[in-house]
Amino acid sequence: MPSVPLLQRLKARASCLSPAHWLTAVMSLRAITSLKAATSLKADAPLRPLLTSLALGVVGGWLFQLTGMPLAWMLGPLVANLLGAMAGLKLGVPDRLRNLFLGVLGLTLGARVSPELVSHLSSWWLSALLLLAGVWASTLACAAWYRRCGFDATSAWFSSVPGALTAMVVIGERIGGDPQRIAVAQSLRVLLVIMILPPLYWVLEGAAGTPGIGSDVAVSGLWLIAVLPILLPLARRLRIPNASLLAPLLLALVLSLGDVVRFSPPVWGTDVMQLVLGCAIGARFKGLTPRVLVGVMGQSGVATLISLSVLGCFAELIHQLMGVPRDVAFLALAPGGIGEMALLAVALDLDPIFVAFHHLLRLIVLMLLLPVMARHFRHRRAREATQ
Repeated sequence: MPSVPLLQRLKARASCLSPAHWLTAVMSLRAITSLKAATSLKADAPLRPLLTSLALGVVGGWLFQLTGMPLAWMLGPLVANLLGAMAGLKLGVPDRLRNLFLGVLGLTLGARVSPELVSHLSSWWLSALLLLAGVWASTLACAAWYRRCGFDATSAWFSSVPGALTAMVVIGERIGGDPQRIAVAQSLRVLLVIMILPPLYWVLEGAAGTPGIGSDVAVSGLWLIAVLPILLPLARRLRIPNASLLAPLLLALVLSLGDVVRFSPPVWGTDVMQLVLGCAIGARFKGLTPRVLVGVMGQSGVATLISLSVLGCFAELIHQLMGVPRDVAFLALAPGGIGEMALLAVALDLDPIFVAFHHLLRLIVLMLLLPVMARHFRHRRAREATQ
């Protein structure tokens, strides 16, 4: 619990390691050997970046698991790959592999929807309105900060919107923003939120004792994974937002509510899912040098704290007005990625559907408003050019 000194908790955790944990340790040591072998492959070997990334991830995941921290198999690989990328290693997780495991996460989330939970959707209108108001206030505050840091108006705004990272970079560049600044600011915000929240929940609430993902029910419905290679391309053709996550979530939701099948992977399967997703996030920062990181971390760090503070105030309103637990409300409004926040909610047993619903609503609204935002800034730049 929070009152127990961190060092004592780590010692207690180490003394209670099961044979399975030590087996993982041996695998991690072997992963170091495989890392050396991977880096010795020919430069054009297509699997080299992936093998290197996964080997680093196994080592990082095992080290973080020793602490008992939630999401150890996502945070460990993330940090290990971030450090590896900064050290100049060639890392990378193919988009197809990342999307496949995002699909597995979607299936896991959708399977947790029950008829009782669906009946509560109509009562979430107030939290939805507070979410949208919080996103607006947070964006304004962060944009003001980035303007003080020397960003132009377009880059400052598209760097501050909490969500739809890829769309913000692409649209921001089209209307004259600085794509590098937008991409770095958006990526670091997601990275910082992912790295701050799990340790924070762990320290403040003793979250290490929460059940693991998928540990509460029997393994079932694994055949749904075979549907993903067909489902994901179809969902993208239909222009479903965040298709890799949302389409499997909806499929698992319908099958679960219809009492057809409930997707429930084994615990080791969810660890692999976290491993791949953590590696994919960390490897995204390839080419980022320590010097550049230090230069932009301060700006993005302050912006992230501003966003967390503003959205935290609106989460407190949700807690006070609706009776939603404070930790659930805060996670539902946190300015991180929908997949990572929902995964954290599952790991901490914090109503993942409430969390995923609000992050999905934020994403959909942002995608609908993106053309309006682009038109506004395009006209603004045109007016400034004529003056």
